[in-house]
Amino acid sequence: MSGRVEKLLKAYPEMIQKRDCLAYQLAHFKGVSAEDVIASMMTPKVDGERVKSSNLSDKTAQIALEYREKQARMNQEWCEWLERQWQLLNDEILFLESAISSLPDRLAPFMRDLVIEHLTWDALESKYHISRFTVSAYRKKAIRELEARYDEREKEMIAYMLG
Repeated sequence: MSGRVEKLLKAYPEMIQKRDCLAYQLAHFKGVSAEDVIASMMTPKVDGERVKSSNLSDKTAQIALEYREKQARMNQEWCEWLERQWQLLNDEILFLESAISSLPDRLAPFMRDLVIEHLTWDALESKYHISRFTVSAYRKKAIRELEARYDEREKEMIAYMLG
């Protein structure tokens, strides 16, 4: 049995927290500040003679346009990256929650309580009137079932990519 599902189950609270943080960042997105853009556009000073030109105002206008374009591009790329990260994480969370909900018999509510509601083994023993050994057995059986669902998802993705 692979440890993939066990790692996901352990990481679930952190995944929820990270998704919420990404959602907050997206909701309150301000983008790159003017100072950051200016700092990224700074070029080293040239030593030696400078050629004087009467096109100084044209250069200033060109720099201002480049600055605005660069700031807009940086902000768009950053926002798109945050959105992609949120979407990937949200998809993974939703698949895990869906897989847990699709478990048979008593396993679905049991695993929901264990993973999503963060109940302790002692709380599960009390709630379901089962022994610690049964908690362990239910957990192992659920993990095997979840592994099968993840294997099926992987096969479907491969079939889609090849087909």
